[in-house]
Amino acid sequence: MTTRRAADNAKALDAFMTTKVQIDAMLARLMALSDDHFNTHPDEIHWGDVGTLNHYASLLRQITDSAFKEGEHAA
Repeated sequence: MTTRRAADNAKALDAFMTTKVQIDAMLARLMALSDDHFNTHPDEIHWGDVGTLNHYASLLRQITDSAFKEGEHAA
């Protein structure tokens, strides 16, 4: 029984780490995009860019609220 549980745990750990690597890669890409001002130039920013950035922030806020138990996820 213990061997089966250890095997299940190993599979869960592998799946967890695979997903963590994917998240780390997405975060690195987002940081690089942010460092490049989301592919915008200050002289060319328009309200569409603001809307897009607000949309990104909203989606990220959902993640951080869930991860840190804030906002609608607060206890």
